[in-house]
Amino acid sequence: MKTVVVAAMAACGMGAALAQSTPSKVELWGVVDAAVRHTTNEGADKSGLTKMIGGGMSQSRFGINVEEDLGGGSKAIAHLEHRFNADTGMKDDTAPFFQLAYVGLQGPYGRLTMGRQWNVLFDVVTSTYASFPYSPYMDAYKPELGMAAGARTNNALKYTLATPDRKWVGTLQYSFGEKNDTSSVANMALPALGAATGGQLTGGSNLNQGIFAPVGPGGALVKVNTVKGVIDGAVANAANDPNPNALKNAVEDVGMGAMKTFGGFLRYSANGLSLGAGAMRTTLPGGSDLDAYTLGGSYRTGPWYFNAGYGLNKYKAVGTGTTSGSYINYLVDRQILNKMWSGQTNGGFSGGYFENAATKRQMIKLGFGYQATKQLNLGAHFFRAKQSGSSDGSFNGNANFMIFAADYAFSKRTDAYAAIDYTKVSGGKGLILDVASQARSRTGITIGLRHRF
Repeated sequence: MKTVVVAAMAACGMGAALAQSTPSKVELWGVVDAAVRHTTNEGADKSGLTKMIGGGMSQSRFGINVEEDLGGGSKAIAHLEHRFNADTGMKDDTAPFFQLAYVGLQGPYGRLTMGRQWNVLFDVVTSTYASFPYSPYMDAYKPELGMAAGARTNNALKYTLATPDRKWVGTLQYSFGEKNDTSSVANMALPALGAATGGQLTGGSNLNQGIFAPVGPGGALVKVNTVKGVIDGAVANAANDPNPNALKNAVEDVGMGAMKTFGGFLRYSANGLSLGAGAMRTTLPGGSDLDAYTLGGSYRTGPWYFNAGYGLNKYKAVGTGTTSGSYINYLVDRQILNKMWSGQTNGGFSGGYFENAATKRQMIKLGFGYQATKQLNLGAHFFRAKQSGSSDGSFNGNANFMIFAADYAFSKRTDAYAAIDYTKVSGGKGLILDVASQARSRTGITIGLRHRF
């Protein structure tokens, strides 16, 4: 049950005019979730890893919802949501303090919101053909979110319109790029690479330009690398480093910034049947475009819940250009995309970093849920992904994801859950689950407890 606090402004001593205004409704809510998770094939020795995680079924979070009645069926709304790891009490270092933060108006002619919000791809999947009936996805294992172009969008405008019976719901989204580019990465990386090469590498250096170093007793200058080779080596070292580093941090800062998006979704729901489809284009800071599409549906009858969906990501990379500066645009965009594709906890895999990276990923999802008793829910889901577009085949291949979960409700607010998942990738040599282990398969077991207030 959520706590509802009615803030009567007259009680704040702010004058008679404010005392007579319509009070706001402020709703404080949250989820605290912690679990123990064991996974196989972790690390260089491919041993098992058992740890506590700060969210198994759901990511721990708390938030504030605000509503003010404006009369005539209209209201003002605001939403703030902070996410954290219940095992340590710390927030995710790669996420902003508020994962969602928006304000808006809602009335007879729709709903308009402004700020950092879920994008339309996430909206249509979780509202129409979510993986589980009691939780839209499992936070510790969520391959479907790798197809959602980051799931959240900064600086977004969203307009939603629904029929009075809400059988039909449609949303349009637009977000502002705000001149977010890769210059901060270039300003950090190029001076360091220039110093390492004795000033031979600058922002205007041709990619094929040779890098020379003294060799032998006489110190004769010999070509030991190229500008492109030096940059590629620095990117590979940073990407393969399991710890945070300056280059990774610079790219992540750009990736967390503004990006221009445009998209929408349409959903129909009636008599237990829900159908929906969505599309969105994201222009990355370096100039590349990611086009994402999804469609699917679900059906509820008695204790049963069935769902199926399809997702497609098509990446249109900016050209590598001929200089180190233009090449950084290409590389930064690839890093941002690869984080979207490979970063969904234990349900992601690599798309590549360089010119041989994949440019297309497809996924189908099939699942069901069954309410065995009033307190016990069971669910199973299968995902099949296909990746293509790698110029030398290194990152072309397939991935299978499977999960079975059981959730037991002690009350309306507290539940315990257990899940087992399995991941397997196959194909080119670049298809791996993570750099440290180079593993192509992994099994996970999660047992946790969740409380909602």
